[in-house]
Amino acid sequence: MTSAEHQGLSVAVDQNEYLAEGARTVDAIVTVEATDELVVAAPPQDRVEILIIDTSGSMGSADKFGGARRATLAALDVMPDGTRFAIVEGTDKAQVVYPRLGASAVASRTERANARRALDKLSPHGGTAIGTWLGLSRLIAQQHPGAMVHAILLTDGKNEHETPERLAEEIRLSKGIFTCDCRGVGADWEPNELRAIASALHGTVDIVKTPDLLAQDFAAMMETSLAKAIPELTLRMWTPVGAKIVFVKQVAPFIEDLTARRTEVNPQVGEYPLGAWGAEDRDYHVQLELEPAAPDREKLAARVSVLADGEILGQGLVKATWTTDTDKSARISRRVAHYTGQAELAQTVQEGLTARKQGDFATATAKLQRAYHLATESGNENTAKLLRSVVDVVDERTGTIRLRNKVDPVDEMALDVRSTKTARVRKEP
Repeated sequence: MTSAEHQGLSVAVDQNEYLAEGARTVDAIVTVEATDELVVAAPPQDRVEILIIDTSGSMGSADKFGGARRATLAALDVMPDGTRFAIVEGTDKAQVVYPRLGASAVASRTERANARRALDKLSPHGGTAIGTWLGLSRLIAQQHPGAMVHAILLTDGKNEHETPERLAEEIRLSKGIFTCDCRGVGADWEPNELRAIASALHGTVDIVKTPDLLAQDFAAMMETSLAKAIPELTLRMWTPVGAKIVFVKQVAPFIEDLTARRTEVNPQVGEYPLGAWGAEDRDYHVQLELEPAAPDREKLAARVSVLADGEILGQGLVKATWTTDTDKSARISRRVAHYTGQAELAQTVQEGLTARKQGDFATATAKLQRAYHLATESGNENTAKLLRSVVDVVDERTGTIRLRNKVDPVDEMALDVRSTKTARVRKEP
């Protein structure tokens, strides 16, 4: 393993750099870790928090609206005085509920009380047009140039009152303007819609099964947002002439494919946005194709740098050495193997659930049985538990499963949404 550290940020590369003679594929896990030292040293940032609350007619059932109101207040309660905030009401239109004047309010005891009164006047009505909610939030963000702007978006329904193209365009226009965590309450929303928003806007997506759990979740999301002091880190990859980057994926704490987000600096250098950071670590799987070299010759396959504001804070090297020694080339990096399995697990869950919805129960059974095997083998107990809510395990020893005839839609959706969360495997000592 190679690593480099500078100013509270480290980049470590884990791989087996020995390749069989003639082999072309190089895999490496790159761990980026930002420490408290880096966070404390970061210049203070102006912050804006936007709370986007679905108030469509369907929110009137099962106390979803009451839960959303309590959650909004819980988020305001953990927000430090002096933080700017705005509350957006989302139906088939979007409007700022609070403040009534100006782009944002400044958190204080008085402003929280005023916001509470504004929320008391709301009632569920109308439809759902999520793109308009993003558009209004973007306008709020653009009135705070230079600030870190984070939004929480809550819905209980599908985007029924605008075209998919309109939503996609609003997502595209919002990239780089603000980050957004998305939550769906109940089981009547569309995971792919919120997943697309969260993915593009460097946020998270999750299901909140019942409205009484919203307040705790909102407070936790707000605290996580406030802990991020670094507005943006960038992963820069240099590769030699003739090399090809197959993919760049975040693989922990959840899977996110960054390959298509490359900004070309020049043919040998590309940059990938990593979003805002606090004191945390994330793992990335990089796969490259190289022209083979002669046995026992080492090549630099990639130089991986992490930058903030154009300054390189950390760097790691991906290497390749061709060998005729099969013992060396046959070794597989434990971490590469683990995360390759986690990516297969996520994909297999998605394919199994899709097959189940389409009535192809033979494929669904095969896929979800494979997923259960991968989850238990890799120690991903969270996904294994979610799988056990939609399948019956007939034989724990062999991992044989059968589909349940009746599945709670909330459990099925939780498995879908959380399938990209990975079990971590730590760096080799």
